[in-house]
Amino acid sequence: MFAIGVVLLVLGRYSDALVSVGLGLINAVISAAQEIRAKRKLDGLQLLDRAGVLVVRDDREIELPADRVVRGDLLRIRPGEQIVVDGPLVDGGLEADESLLTGESDPVVKQPGDELRSGSHCVAGDGHQLARDVGAHSYAGRLTAEARRASTDKTPLQRRIEFLVRLVMALTVLMSGAILGQAGIEGFSLLRVVQITAVLSGLVPYGLFFLIAVAYAAGAARIAKHGALVQQVNAVESVSNVDVVCTDKTGTLTTGRLTLEEIVPLEEGDPASILGCFACNVTIPNLTASALASALPGEEWKVRDEVPFASSLRWSGLVTEEGTWVLGAPDALGCPVPAEEITDRTRRGLRVLLLARGAEPGAALRDADGRAQLPALIPVGLVALADELRDDVVETVARLRADGVELKVLSGDDPRTVAAIAARAGVKNAGLDVAEPVAGADLDDLDDPALDAVVARTSVFGRVAPEHKERIVGSLRRQGRYVAMIGDGVNDARALKRAQVGVAMRSGSAVTRDVADIVLVNDSFAALPPAQREGRRIISGIGMSLYIFLARVVSQGLVILSVTLLGLGFPYSPTQVGLTLFTVGVPTFFLTMWAKPVPTDRNLLGNLARFVIPASIVTATFGTAIYATIYEAIVLGFGSGRTPAAVIAEFETYTGLKYESGTDFTTASATIAAQTGLSTFFCFVSFVLILFLAPPTRFFAAWTAPTPDRRPAVLVAALFVVFSAVLLVPALWSYFGLIAPAGPIFLLVNMAVILWFGALSAAFRLRLLDRVLGIDGLSG
Repeated sequence: MFAIGVVLLVLGRYSDALVSVGLGLINAVISAAQEIRAKRKLDGLQLLDRAGVLVVRDDREIELPADRVVRGDLLRIRPGEQIVVDGPLVDGGLEADESLLTGESDPVVKQPGDELRSGSHCVAGDGHQLARDVGAHSYAGRLTAEARRASTDKTPLQRRIEFLVRLVMALTVLMSGAILGQAGIEGFSLLRVVQITAVLSGLVPYGLFFLIAVAYAAGAARIAKHGALVQQVNAVESVSNVDVVCTDKTGTLTTGRLTLEEIVPLEEGDPASILGCFACNVTIPNLTASALASALPGEEWKVRDEVPFASSLRWSGLVTEEGTWVLGAPDALGCPVPAEEITDRTRRGLRVLLLARGAEPGAALRDADGRAQLPALIPVGLVALADELRDDVVETVARLRADGVELKVLSGDDPRTVAAIAARAGVKNAGLDVAEPVAGADLDDLDDPALDAVVARTSVFGRVAPEHKERIVGSLRRQGRYVAMIGDGVNDARALKRAQVGVAMRSGSAVTRDVADIVLVNDSFAALPPAQREGRRIISGIGMSLYIFLARVVSQGLVILSVTLLGLGFPYSPTQVGLTLFTVGVPTFFLTMWAKPVPTDRNLLGNLARFVIPASIVTATFGTAIYATIYEAIVLGFGSGRTPAAVIAEFETYTGLKYESGTDFTTASATIAAQTGLSTFFCFVSFVLILFLAPPTRFFAAWTAPTPDRRPAVLVAALFVVFSAVLLVPALWSYFGLIAPAGPIFLLVNMAVILWFGALSAAFRLRLLDRVLGIDGLSG
């Protein structure tokens, strides 16, 4: 196509070149820009910080960039630092935050000999690590390499459009071969051959790709208003096809905060007042202390000693003038507590803690060496805490279910806790009880068929690793599901890339955000239902545009073939192809923007055939008749010798030829007059086709039911006015390769439009195509 444009420029046909290749050039630029942007984003992915690390070499510590660490190095690990290599802890002891890798929020205690994985962080303690796997061989390096692999799934609509475009291209190539073969036999000039080739290449609906790009951009802007940032343009449409959403618990269903559910006294007194004071007096409040402080009043104590909470202890304590108080896991405190009181609440997904007091007033919480040590304790009360659900989660889950979207929760936390929270959020699975969760370890030994069966019937998965999430998403895809995966940590990156739609939290890791198709800027998946409706609106609009595009392509192709077989010249010039701005470009843009969010048409290809085939046959029949009638009338008129001098002078101006040149003048005059009549007819019927697709009244409702939306009808009226202005302004009709409107041609075209409308209405109302083929409908 671009070669055709270059040749037209060389031949001085600048307008023809602009009309022929302008839109294709814009498409190429947009496509290249999107590819470059995606490639740069993937190349820029990094999981590890670029800060230096302390390495022990030759018995002294030196600071090196992380990429300079080699196998066998000894690294100093301190609080707040990121672990950049894989290998065992050699000495010391620390707590590692592996939440970005595993999804579990609690720090993990590491003792000498335990494995430290790159990408985690040291939150307490220190020690030395032996570098075993470094660089691209480390866990973080492997995750980053996998995330950088470019992989973009085509959406169902994109695949259908690609099929249709390839079909049109194949038919265009065959038709071009036949017509250009005839041109070679008849000795057409180079200019005419290039013009014919330009028109034939223009049958390929390049404008459809431009329309899709514009529709995606407009859809992304609308989705952004609901709190979702679209990073992969086709995700605007892809999200509308989603029928199952896989999500983590923390940050999606829950806020990451705790709420006080219940206090159970185990002795006389008021444990609530003690809990309120305890929470107000801890130096470093954790989630538990924050939840208690917000729910219970408390006063300041005179604290003599404090043992902060640590995951290695699983308790915290205060020594005050009022006594010694300890709050922690019941099994860690070693106090006798009724088991049923704890079991019943943990089964409901609650976190149960025990408040205890020292058996002796002022009992110490440390041994002689200053290490934390529990004294003899007396249980005071149980505290039940629940993960706080996001405000909009129940409504969002209900809206997704109403739209036919299933929700599956994939979490690194305890399966029972996750199941209870999922039940509170309203997660269901075809009526099954979500209280029967599956642990990730139970999936390890399953082959693909067995895994598919488990995934199909299960809504909640707990203690899942990154590879489990990826396998679950892959299983759903094998079952024909359209999957959206929501994640925030590095451990979710592979699953996000495996899903058709990857969704990341804004507060999540940079790697996850970069590989995601959509980012939830408010960390709320309440943006998904509006995004899905917007996607359905885009699909509906582009689907309607397909009807117009294909009707134009097939109709013009049939006319070109018919006119060529009749030996009446060529029915279009490259500049006349520019009229598709009015017949296709402007209408499809507005119809796409105005479309309603309706369910996806699963029989799109079949319905396209039922519309396009009758419309194209009827349009091509009348179009060919108009062209042939005008062509023969001009030839006979000039041949009779009775043509007025004024008319001859006008055609000499139009064609650039002299009357005395004989056949060349007559052929050129007949061709441009017939082309004007054909182009006018095609414009008029293209405008009316919009009324078939969006009928304002029952009079036009031969194809589909009337719509209350009057904007398409107003658009049609405006298009008629604008095109009439084109016919009346010499500079405009000349630019598009037409001639001044003549009364006989205009009358013929209007009569043909009326007859065309009646014929096409009858074909649609009587379902003539189905009757001729002997079928009720065509499958898509």
